[in-house]
Amino acid sequence: MKKYLVTLLPVLMLSFQPDSPSNGATGDVSSLHTLPTSSTIDDLKPSISQEKVETLVAKLLTTYHYRKVKLNDSLSSVVWDNYLKEVDGNKTYLLASDVAAFEKYRYQIDDALVNGDLTAAYDLYNVFRKRFQERSEFIKDQIKKPFTFTEDESFNTDREKAAWPKTVEEQNDLWRKILKNQALELKLGNRKDSAVAATMTQRYANLDKAYGRIKSADVFQIYMNSFAEALDPHTNYFSPTNADRFNQEMSQSLEGIGAMLQEDGEYIKITSVLPGGPAFKSNLIKVNDKIAGVAQGDNGAMVNTMNWQVDEVVKLIKGPKGTVVRIQIVSPNALAGAPPKEIRLVREKIKLEEQRAKKEVIEVTDNGKTFKIGVINIPMFYRDFEGARKREEGFSSTTSDVKKFIDSLKAEKVAGIVIDLRDDGGGSLTEAINLTGLFIPKGPVVQVRESTGETEVYTDPDPSVTYDGPLAVLVNRFSASASEIFAAAIQDYKRGIIVGGQTFGKGTVQTLIDLNQWLPKEPEKVGQVKMTIQKFYRINGSSTQHKGVTPDVQFPSAFSAEEYGESSQPSALPWDQINSTRYEQSRGLDDKILSRLRDRFDQRLKSDPELKQLAQDLADFKKAKENTVVSLQESKRRKEREEAERKRAAANKVSQASAPVDETGTPSPNAPKKKKDLYLNEAGLVLADYILAVNK
Repeated sequence: MKKYLVTLLPVLMLSFQPDSPSNGATGDVSSLHTLPTSSTIDDLKPSISQEKVETLVAKLLTTYHYRKVKLNDSLSSVVWDNYLKEVDGNKTYLLASDVAAFEKYRYQIDDALVNGDLTAAYDLYNVFRKRFQERSEFIKDQIKKPFTFTEDESFNTDREKAAWPKTVEEQNDLWRKILKNQALELKLGNRKDSAVAATMTQRYANLDKAYGRIKSADVFQIYMNSFAEALDPHTNYFSPTNADRFNQEMSQSLEGIGAMLQEDGEYIKITSVLPGGPAFKSNLIKVNDKIAGVAQGDNGAMVNTMNWQVDEVVKLIKGPKGTVVRIQIVSPNALAGAPPKEIRLVREKIKLEEQRAKKEVIEVTDNGKTFKIGVINIPMFYRDFEGARKREEGFSSTTSDVKKFIDSLKAEKVAGIVIDLRDDGGGSLTEAINLTGLFIPKGPVVQVRESTGETEVYTDPDPSVTYDGPLAVLVNRFSASASEIFAAAIQDYKRGIIVGGQTFGKGTVQTLIDLNQWLPKEPEKVGQVKMTIQKFYRINGSSTQHKGVTPDVQFPSAFSAEEYGESSQPSALPWDQINSTRYEQSRGLDDKILSRLRDRFDQRLKSDPELKQLAQDLADFKKAKENTVVSLQESKRRKEREEAERKRAAANKVSQASAPVDETGTPSPNAPKKKKDLYLNEAGLVLADYILAVNK
């Protein structure tokens, strides 16, 4: 089956890529319509084609997925919980009695998948649609009335562990608080009562439109993803419409700011920031940020985009080069009650060269001695495969670019080099292997294991070493896949010091399966499946999956493993270990030296004012995030908001500092030097400590 899959399905995905949302958008703007206003709406029904696809997907995933899972009652229960979460994740539409009535299906999903039975999926969703319509009428009635904010009451913004309301009266009170909270947020943004009412009306009209567009194919995708994602978070079913969207270069269609988007509940979420684009250069937009509004030019009205489809938001963000777009962003780290931040960007065409590696030289002072440290920043592991195939001279390659930078930095007589892989989500496996080869003699770099247990070792065959001097690799929680392979190999060879935060932990490989190839008689497209088929392992036998790479010297981080990365996903494949390969470690970095480097960093963490403040800000911010309850009394909420703003400002110091930028989000030509990047500076100091230690 291995050879068959490879010849049939040549597309392998190695990087930390955004997965399509389970409730991905379909349709186009011209087909928008609202939900029916009558007391009844037509039920959605499955097609015969969907029943065939259900059976096929169940067979493919249970046969060829890396995790050899059996369809049984245990898996059935997980799939059902996933589906309930996808349909009504905030537990605001369905009643407890609705959920209880469908408990009969909990242990029947395994049989239904095999038999092509979609009764449970559509029965639940059709009840949800009716409940949605009832809530929609209630909401319209509520937002006609002015809200008062004098009562001393509160609202918990986190409903993950909440129960479904038991009665309609309890549900009405819940929605009253939801609407009141949203209205208060708008009012505190200096909006007049009339503007608050207009925004709320538009927001829920958008929501009606969004659910009015839901078709049978969307329900089927939600349900099939509830099954697929029970196996692992990177396995997905794509409906025909979403398969087409996934296969398109979204970054090209969004070249105005250089970002990739997907729907995420009531918001549109940033899933990737393209290196070199306005969003990237501003350093103000990050992966997992959510878009709450978009405005044109410096004076255009802010359009509330909550509950919009991704295609609609794309149209607002796209625009001619040189024009201004303003975007309201809700950070994933935002404290409860914190307002969205507005970011001003100038659209431009993304240039390929701006996505490539860059170098600079920084100076750090350690024990009274100044060190010149070379820095090579790699935003992604890129490779022009077509140029390489044609043997074109000078084709785009991470390794060739870095090799030139190393030669240049050696000519500048730097004391050591830092490879900066922060926020590098991966890319070409070939480049990860070749890049490792610049720093080690020939030898193994990574192991790839099939679900059958067959393991292949990928090796750097080149005995030459481009750079054998002091080396550090700087990583963070969003360094993933190919970045982790490189960092792990450098760490296992003891060739360099890994510093920063624990990496993402994506150690799996996916392939795309066109389901029409398995159902050739189907007259229309039936979609695709993205399936995990392989796992990465370090040369020491340890998996990069789940755990990622733990730095030799760990820096304070804003991102916990419980909230971000592979380990935050309940269905993530586990960490495990296989046999080690044979490789020869460098003798320049031993446990004694590493212990000394950690001690030196700990001393700075206790004595350096900036590091102490950073650690304190992080601790305060993490504590503040735990409180998800906000006041619905205006006077109290204003105080909460001021405190949230103060803590958010402190947390922003945690972000990687970049070159000073002007208000357009582009580098200021008059800036004399870069802002101090605490993490990069610390990486330089750890490297300086190492140089001093080995030269004693």
